[in-house]
Amino acid sequence: MNIIKNIAVIGSGTMGNGIAHVLAQFGYQVALIDISAPALEKALATITKNLDRQIAKGALTETDKTKALNNIKTHTKIEEGVKQADLVIEAATENVTIKLDIFKQLDALCAPNTILASNTSSISITKIASVTKRADKIIGMHFMNPVPVMKLVEVIRGYSTSDEVTMLIMDLSKKLEKIPVEVNDYPGFVANRILMPMINEAIYSLYEGVAGVAEIDTVMKLGMAHPMGPLQLADFIGLDVCLNILKVLHDGFGNPKYAPCPLLVNMVTAGHLGAKNGKGFYEYSPGSKDLVVAAGFRKKEALSL
Repeated sequence: MNIIKNIAVIGSGTMGNGIAHVLAQFGYQVALIDISAPALEKALATITKNLDRQIAKGALTETDKTKALNNIKTHTKIEEGVKQADLVIEAATENVTIKLDIFKQLDALCAPNTILASNTSSISITKIASVTKRADKIIGMHFMNPVPVMKLVEVIRGYSTSDEVTMLIMDLSKKLEKIPVEVNDYPGFVANRILMPMINEAIYSLYEGVAGVAEIDTVMKLGMAHPMGPLQLADFIGLDVCLNILKVLHDGFGNPKYAPCPLLVNMVTAGHLGAKNGKGFYEYSPGSKDLVVAAGFRKKEALSL
């Protein structure tokens, strides 16, 4: 059975740096890979800031922080970052063409026993495995955002994923003090198959003039005990990401109930992507996810957008 010590993470964005943070915190040697050197610098700054937050809460010491940061090495060339890896976790953008290209490269570059995992939130693990010669070693490892805080990891078995690889990834998740849940490979898996239709229905409620942004979110927070309303949550996920996942569900099942709301399509087309660029269903302070005000939607007006 493989022993996982060295782990490469592809992509240094929100999910990638969060995954690298947690792995390094628990003593794994991490190669964080991104084609952009500035993105890697930003990722290390984010990890440092988040470790400092843990220190402020009494969860870590300065020594823990130093050890974690020393466990991370950055690379702009994928071949350098993955050559020692026992496991590679891909955390690139949620785009099937990009992911398939990455896995083709990884299959050619990595040692035969290296396990290749994807942090995809909706794309078929079986489809990803089909472009490699190691389908038994391809698996989904879907962390939740923010990774250092959220406990769940969806572990997705492709059609050919082996029992041994599944067991190794379940065990690794537990060593990271996460709670892994094994699911099978169908569009959206469990989390997004349930979450995205709810978000889409909330957007339809706005689109059809049932209520305003704040009113819809308030109903779900106070009535259903959700910590965050679905429209604000969509902003935090990224409206473009929500749209892509809904397209995967719609294409995968061929069921019109997954069709993205036209308002969501228009907002993404207009470049309103949520908290990451300052404007979605709410407006945000520049460079942060601090909510300023609900964007200018009012009842019965959304239909005309």
